[in-house]
Amino acid sequence: MTGTHVARRYAKALFELGVDAGALKSVVAEVARIADAYAASAELRRVLDDPLVAHAAKRAILVSLAEEAQLSTIVKNAVLLLLDRRRLHALVAIAQLLQEMGDLREGVLRAEVTTAARLPESYYARLEEKLQKMTGKRVVIDRRLDPSLLAGVVTRIGDWVIDGSLRARLQEMTNALLPN
Repeated sequence: MTGTHVARRYAKALFELGVDAGALKSVVAEVARIADAYAASAELRRVLDDPLVAHAAKRAILVSLAEEAQLSTIVKNAVLLLLDRRRLHALVAIAQLLQEMGDLREGVLRAEVTTAARLPESYYARLEEKLQKMTGKRVVIDRRLDPSLLAGVVTRIGDWVIDGSLRARLQEMTNALLPN
């Protein structure tokens, strides 16, 4: 079974559990929190993926994390199930797919906006308003910083990319000036 298939199956199950419990938003947020913690800590991943560490010790670590993060029973049980079935490696992908499913249900589009430096809140508010008019849907902006852009903004909504970066403009000029 491919990793994407596994992640999709678990994300769908968590989505349905969240809808049935009337707690979809909190389930999505909790799965994102635990996935972020898993992705951010190389030491945690190393311990949880190590076959020499006892399964009971791994469960104890995850139960402790779940209590500390105040995870609901739904999410705690899902994470423990992933551990039992040796599928924790799919946690980040599950969180991403679950977020997408929740957004689709809410009629929300996520726009990834990458800038070379931090921009004022008023810029993001205007951009969000323009993107909502363009798409006809509610837009949520995920902000990223990438100093290699030099200046400008790159906006990505799904497969659609608007590249207004200085790096892209310089590349266009280079292509126009140099013979093929």
